[in-house]
Amino acid sequence: MKNSFLLFICLFLSASLWSQNIDADSAFVRENYTKRELMVKMRDGVSLFTSIYTPKDASKKYPILLKRTPYTIAPYGDTAFLKTFQNKVLMRELNIFVFQDVRGKWLSEGDFVDVRPVIRDRKTSKDIDESTDVYDTVEWLVKNAKGNNGRVGVYGISYPGFYATNALIKGHPSVKAVSPQAPVTDWFIGDDFHHNGALMLMDAFSFYVNFGRPRPKPITKMDSYVDTKVTDNYNFYLKMGALPNYKKQWMGDSIQFWNDLMAHPNYDDFWKKRNIRPHLKGQTAASLVVGGLFDAEDCFGAWRTYQSIETQNAPSVSNRIVMGPWFHGAWGGRSTGEYLGNVNFNSPTSAYFQKELEAKFFNFYLKDEGKMGDLAEATIFETGSNKWTTYPAWPPKEAQIQNLYLHQNGGLKFAPPSLASMGRSTALNFEEWISDPAHPVPYTEDVHSNRTREYMTDDQRFAARRPDVLTFQTDVLTEDLTVTGTLNAQLFFSTTGTDADLVVKVIDVFPEDAPQWEGSKVPQAGYQMLVRGEILRGKFRNSFENPEAFKPNEVTKVPIQLPDIAHSFKKGHRLMIQIQSSWFPLADRNPQQFLNIYEAKDSDFKKATHRVYFAPNSASFIALPVKR
Repeated sequence: MKNSFLLFICLFLSASLWSQNIDADSAFVRENYTKRELMVKMRDGVSLFTSIYTPKDASKKYPILLKRTPYTIAPYGDTAFLKTFQNKVLMRELNIFVFQDVRGKWLSEGDFVDVRPVIRDRKTSKDIDESTDVYDTVEWLVKNAKGNNGRVGVYGISYPGFYATNALIKGHPSVKAVSPQAPVTDWFIGDDFHHNGALMLMDAFSFYVNFGRPRPKPITKMDSYVDTKVTDNYNFYLKMGALPNYKKQWMGDSIQFWNDLMAHPNYDDFWKKRNIRPHLKGQTAASLVVGGLFDAEDCFGAWRTYQSIETQNAPSVSNRIVMGPWFHGAWGGRSTGEYLGNVNFNSPTSAYFQKELEAKFFNFYLKDEGKMGDLAEATIFETGSNKWTTYPAWPPKEAQIQNLYLHQNGGLKFAPPSLASMGRSTALNFEEWISDPAHPVPYTEDVHSNRTREYMTDDQRFAARRPDVLTFQTDVLTEDLTVTGTLNAQLFFSTTGTDADLVVKVIDVFPEDAPQWEGSKVPQAGYQMLVRGEILRGKFRNSFENPEAFKPNEVTKVPIQLPDIAHSFKKGHRLMIQIQSSWFPLADRNPQQFLNIYEAKDSDFKKATHRVYFAPNSASFIALPVKR
């Protein structure tokens, strides 16, 4: 009762303080900025709606900070001001802030294209993409925005992060600093709507049922909002059944990108053209890639955008990465970043990022303030130990790959299995489970209407109790085990079907005497914290372009890559691996037959028996980059 009351008081005071801060920000914006709205013409004649916030203090010149978005730059009107900006430090230091509705959205002219492909070889003024639109916008701004110093920074979170990334492609010479944050990068391999070929069902449906609706003319607000009336997402999506049902009941023919999703089940040219990573070369501006370690949407995009810039440009190109303990966009004013769900990080990480990292990055390149050496190549929050760490390279060169092997009886050891250690016939060295698409493994324990952001650190004890989830764990750790970098699992697997999904989860098991954090809704003693989880659609195990069926009952090697982590499994904890074949309704169900799932019928979904092996000649493991 006491802890609950204290938590209530803390939440009440936090909400009150947040409201006061917004009021203060709103007053500051009105007192210190003027707003101007206009249309900026692109090279093909299409004009984009743009608002410019200029400091009233005209005694000096200011850099321009540009954000382009498909999500509206409302409120509209010269006298209607935004209440606050993404980075309050930069807002109060005074800069020229520019916001723009992207082509085909809200008040901008033209046609909208999702993740518009880059045109590398432009021949005419009609060859436009998002990189030409940002170039033309910057060209106009440096010539016409009053009081600018000729330097431009571009930034954005999520979809706006994708538009920021485009500023790096054949960039305008006035663009000196770009910060793609949780950027949309590859919608088939790892961001938003697919992970390793599996459709992330909840995000795809809930997003496109409204965002995907056509806009026949410029608008300032949506004509209507489609309420799907979901109260129990597990039950809702299970009742919806096979994917063709969604078009019949909700999407129709008007939502083009949903139809595109359904028409391109493999990694074909449609998806490859929308992968921006190959175009991140020849960079001239400095980049600061930002992301959340617990971002359910674009964690992959942050890690892989940084990696692509790093590997495709000269060493002299300035490229940095920051990853904090955040959900999607938390660092941009959505959260203090002190905790996520039941896990406490012990410090206001979002404020630290805005002041000590993002503001310093833009101020150095746009105002010549500070020293470049103040910002490390990689600034990563290490969960578990709950501290900011810095590295001259990512992944850290001091991290050494160590294989953590699955063993019989739920064991997990750095030593591979052997005949001596098993003491029984290798023919029996597997664990099996029955995967039933009619009863898929839920992604979280509780009933929710929407996909939660907190599931990324949720307690996994509910899953460990299910017979269709395999659980392996280490002995109690006698010293800290710090893992920094990309995780790669290799499973030896068989199924009675011809296709299957595989989910691998890496979990930090707290001690049974772990102290109770008052903000946690569940006991911390024995808490099984999800550190990283990822899914692979099994038919894509060797190629995303050319799927392959499993041969029933044949042992097959299946590699699964998980996004990077930076986590310290502390002394007294255990490291756990869970393996399952559904993660619902986070990801759509697999019929467990080799077919085009986007054309499957309800009758196509079949039970199958799956096995994971740990014999000496078929030893399943996860490769951990262990920091020494």
